[in-house]
Amino acid sequence: MSFPYTVLDLFSGAGGLTEGFYRNGFDIISHIEKDEFASKTLQTRSLYYALLKINKVHIYYNYYNNRINRDEFLKQCCELGIDNSEVIHEEISLITEDSLIDKINTQLIKRNINKINVVIGGPPCQAYSLIGRGRDRYGMLYDPRNHLYKHYIRFIQTFSPDLFVFENVPGIRSAKNGMIIEDFKKMIDESGYDSDQKILNASNFNVLQNRKRIIIIGWKKEYNLSYPDFAKSQTPYIINDLLSDLPELKPGCGSEISNYTGDRTKYLQESGIRTDETCIRHHVARPHNDRDREIYRIAIEKWNNGKKRIKYTELDPSLKTHKNEKSFLDRFKVVNGNGLSHSIVAHLSKDGHYFIHPDISQCRSLTVREAARIQSFPDNYLFEGPRSSQFIQIGNAVPPLMASGIATKIKDMLNRIYL
Repeated sequence: MSFPYTVLDLFSGAGGLTEGFYRNGFDIISHIEKDEFASKTLQTRSLYYALLKINKVHIYYNYYNNRINRDEFLKQCCELGIDNSEVIHEEISLITEDSLIDKINTQLIKRNINKINVVIGGPPCQAYSLIGRGRDRYGMLYDPRNHLYKHYIRFIQTFSPDLFVFENVPGIRSAKNGMIIEDFKKMIDESGYDSDQKILNASNFNVLQNRKRIIIIGWKKEYNLSYPDFAKSQTPYIINDLLSDLPELKPGCGSEISNYTGDRTKYLQESGIRTDETCIRHHVARPHNDRDREIYRIAIEKWNNGKKRIKYTELDPSLKTHKNEKSFLDRFKVVNGNGLSHSIVAHLSKDGHYFIHPDISQCRSLTVREAARIQSFPDNYLFEGPRSSQFIQIGNAVPPLMASGIATKIKDMLNRIYL
């Protein structure tokens, strides 16, 4: 078999895991994603790679820099014979399974491809996360998302890939008292695959974030393969290496397209996060009221001067707006400028209290671009939709640097099979 290897991308989100496979030269046959704005982000990124392949990437940057609108961007791509038919904006369910399989087969026939080498993806993690279960009175016992892994397995059984990569939060191990992960392993085994799982930390992939994910990798039983070894050396860089070249912003300030104000740091160059463009998107600060800003100042001073986190119970009564003083006492949290960030999550779409910028002179929460950088998305990655959706897309994603490290090992495994 000749390279490139092919990928079916399920529960794609905004394409963090996908990005890692794109960077390693994989050919994505189809992406399936139910969220409207995440699907548009996927479309935009897939067109970026399609244009890059034919040396027409300037069309993408015309769109990125707002020189042309989305309709004109799609029109110019279409005139070059590039469409977005591989991005399927649809929910995966019992009702849609068969029609989605038909659409994927149509893509394979259209492109004269007879084999999918890898299935990747991870169902939405809220039903498996400890936080999600803690907020649901039934512990998400009756959440239909508990069973999305069965759809993932159905696609594996249908397309018989050589390998698969299943990503999720570590909490899936304990969801429903461990029944979900055990059922997944049993069904995978009965489908003809060996598999293994490990909890990996994004910081071991040069991501400036402590973010743990369970990565299950499986392969057909007849292959003499094993779970790959991943390096455990933590990145030597810190968050200040990541944010220092961006314009300083006060709350409510910034423009949708802005210029860098600092030099490219060694980390930004080594990681590839800062691209060659002179302009940057999505660096606009949220507005904050005076009360929240005062809390932010207290939190930043406490953290920067003594590495201590503020507790809600410690605030002056004039700054408190919640009666609950028994749980979520760490609801105001400063990103560690001199170390790694805590895990970026989708809740950032609701407020920025848990992701306060470490610079007290700015005294605000993170922008979309800053959150994307902490997740290791490159600056030329364009997120579609309103700001709230952009934060959700970023918070739910696999960091691209981590995804690239995984994809590299998957390619090595496929090379052992075919070369």
